[in-house]
Amino acid sequence: MMILDEQRNSIKTWLTDGDSLADVQRKLKSEYGLTMTYMDVRLLVLEIGAEVQEEPEPEPEPEPAPSPNAEKVAAADAELEEAADAEPRVSLSIDRLIVPGAMVSGDVVFTDGTKAKWLIDNQGRFGIEPEVEGYQPTEMDLRLFQTQLRDELHRKGYA
Repeated sequence: MMILDEQRNSIKTWLTDGDSLADVQRKLKSEYGLTMTYMDVRLLVLEIGAEVQEEPEPEPEPEPAPSPNAEKVAAADAELEEAADAEPRVSLSIDRLIVPGAMVSGDVVFTDGTKAKWLIDNQGRFGIEPEVEGYQPTEMDLRLFQTQLRDELHRKGYA
């Protein structure tokens, strides 16, 4: 394909003005009726000795100021990591036969040995029913349970 001097000069001007190779490709088609692949445009730019202007790298965003609860959150995260590194204390299973009205269901055993049934219903609501009436698992147990449940659901293809 023959490229005229006028077209070469236009390409150099477009690139100097900050146009990308894709922009040059579109302009060649719209202004000169030249249909070229992106790779052909790239090679043409190299051949005529033009340079694509590099976009300046964006300024990094400043780190947000720590919130008043940042220390508590960091401590809780560290505690969760320690618990995750140790032998899992909360265990869960997913039922093969799902409870009627649920998308998924299963059992969980918390660190103190208390068992409970859990489910996610057809509307996406979560429910948990411990064997011991009025039982409240610790916050750490709940976080471990949520993490393990998320991982297990993902592994089984539910999420």
